[in-house]
Amino acid sequence: MSTRTTRSAVIALALVGVAILTGCTANDSLAEQYRAGTGQGYISGDGAYTVIAAADRGEPIDFAGVIENGDAVSSDDYRGEVLVVNFWYAGCPPCRLEAPDLEALAQQFAPDGVSFLGVNIYDQAPTALSFAEEFGVTYPSILDVNDGAVRLAFAGEVAPTAVPTTLVLDQQGRVAARIAGLVSEPSVLRSMISDVLAEDS
Repeated sequence: MSTRTTRSAVIALALVGVAILTGCTANDSLAEQYRAGTGQGYISGDGAYTVIAAADRGEPIDFAGVIENGDAVSSDDYRGEVLVVNFWYAGCPPCRLEAPDLEALAQQFAPDGVSFLGVNIYDQAPTALSFAEEFGVTYPSILDVNDGAVRLAFAGEVAPTAVPTTLVLDQQGRVAARIAGLVSEPSVLRSMISDVLAEDS
């Protein structure tokens, strides 16, 4: 397993770059509080990222849940393709900061057959849908607040207090890469996705 961890200085510089974001995050009070470092009782990952060699990956992750519109989805729907899974909730400041970048990557990789799926750990459908409309997020999110079944399925891969967390699953459904915390550098996630895509090319 190859592990690369961003240092605090790099994260600090990246967050300065994030402050340049325009549009819906420009006047977002929660995002501004996060940028200012006030915390607001919020617990985040430390920005560590991990890349797992194919030979060292664990078993495929099996999960199922219901997305905002009431449709059922499961891991079976995504087998055979690269899947990016983002754990989030609407009141999470870094989740709000990274949402436009995740959507941009989802659009970039859609022609390659890469899917994005959110896992909302806290909100009900109206709040999740409002967030998606506000930030222009087009990919679905499982609502995991009632039973935590998806978080349980990913136990060991996602720390329960580290939100956001973003995972890249390979075509077999195994975790190939992980970012624990804000996706402060979209290029890192882009490279992770590209590398996993290249494995079957």
